[in-house]
Amino acid sequence: MTGASKFSLKDRVAVITGGAGLLGTQHAEAIAEAGGVPVLWDIDGVAAEREAHRIRETYATKAQGMNVDITDPASVAGGLADVVKSFGRVHILINNAANDPKVGPEAGTTWSRFENFSIDMWQQDMAVGLTGAFLCSQAVGAHMAQKNGGVILNIASDLSVIAPDQRLYRQEGLADDEQPVKPVSYSVVKHGLIGLTKYLSTYWADKGVRCNAISPGGVYTDQPEEFVQRLDNLIPMGRMAEKDEYKGAIVFLCSDASSYMTGQNLVMDGGRSVL
Repeated sequence: MTGASKFSLKDRVAVITGGAGLLGTQHAEAIAEAGGVPVLWDIDGVAAEREAHRIRETYATKAQGMNVDITDPASVAGGLADVVKSFGRVHILINNAANDPKVGPEAGTTWSRFENFSIDMWQQDMAVGLTGAFLCSQAVGAHMAQKNGGVILNIASDLSVIAPDQRLYRQEGLADDEQPVKPVSYSVVKHGLIGLTKYLSTYWADKGVRCNAISPGGVYTDQPEEFVQRLDNLIPMGRMAEKDEYKGAIVFLCSDASSYMTGQNLVMDGGRSVL
């Protein structure tokens, strides 16, 4: 196999959780561009199928959108059974789904502070971002192990290796105890995904199942100018990422191009975490 051909995902089926979201759709496009078949799992099944239809039309692939609640073991099992029925097997699982609520004055300012963070919000964030990844890896990973091969890719964050800089979210005129902050649950989920990655990388290694993570930096999506300027100043490259800049890394980590790589966290943050 030549170097270039190792990046091919021809006919490989990839389940992507949170598939209808901003990065989920980009991951699905990356899979399709490399010749694979993306299956978009999302709690919003209508949105998932809408995005799958767009990808089918654009890339002439058999993309599917499915309504799957990744916090429900029965829903995950049913989703896997439907994918296997349609395609025979799953080759790739991308654990992408996570809660990432907006932080700022339009969302209120004090709810996200550690002292005020509710147990309900904590449990919801853990259920989607961490328990969901566990349940999907448990079901799909076991299926891959039975087939003697597969790839699990966990989508973490630069906040899996650094702490949030809460100065990014400060609002003029508010007392310190009223300032919005990045919630604790986001950091814990993303750090937890790295632990899950390392665990899974050795668990099924003898069955040909690899597991890696990617830690993207912030993606520019028309955020307030002040926030963008603050964040840009923390990034050596001087800018946030464009939404399609992670596609190459997704293909690399899901393909045979990374066949001897497992248990690793590929950090792509414009250099922010090295400072």
